[in-house]
Amino acid sequence: MSAKHDNVSSSFELFLLNEGAGEKKITEKPFAGMSNTSDFIILKEDHTIGNLLSEHFKLHPHVMMAGYKGNNTSHSCNLTNNNIQTQQSPNQEAVAHPNVPEVLIRLQTDGTVTPREVFVDVCKQLVASLGQLAQNFTREYELRRMATAGDHDNAPGGGAGGKP
Repeated sequence: MSAKHDNVSSSFELFLLNEGAGEKKITEKPFAGMSNTSDFIILKEDHTIGNLLSEHFKLHPHVMMAGYKGNNTSHSCNLTNNNIQTQQSPNQEAVAHPNVPEVLIRLQTDGTVTPREVFVDVCKQLVASLGQLAQNFTREYELRRMATAGDHDNAPGGGAGGKP
């Protein structure tokens, strides 16, 4: 590798955890500034997962506030007295260097459940929803493939290769 690219990680290092160095995918840190609040740091991810989780956390009935901060963005939503205030601002406190894929999610609950319980619950719901999406997509794809194959069989000239 040339000196010009010494600070560039190998592509696999961008998404594989270094378990030998003690890297964990998700780390929870209780936030001392607010009650019932935790920060979750997710390694080897970017704003895509931060936005997905944050938006689904906001739908949970026990969540008061959820937001995420990626390398260059910060998004949050505060729910107070049925008033929704959305904020979108440039990142003022960097989570990590832009070459380090990491996202921070802050989650505050109403106290009836812990932020960790909400995190696990929402992740389970998302996995189930994505599994259902995969099944629906596969079914529709196979139906389309069979319909297309049937159209070819019924085409003038007969079946495979156009031979009668």
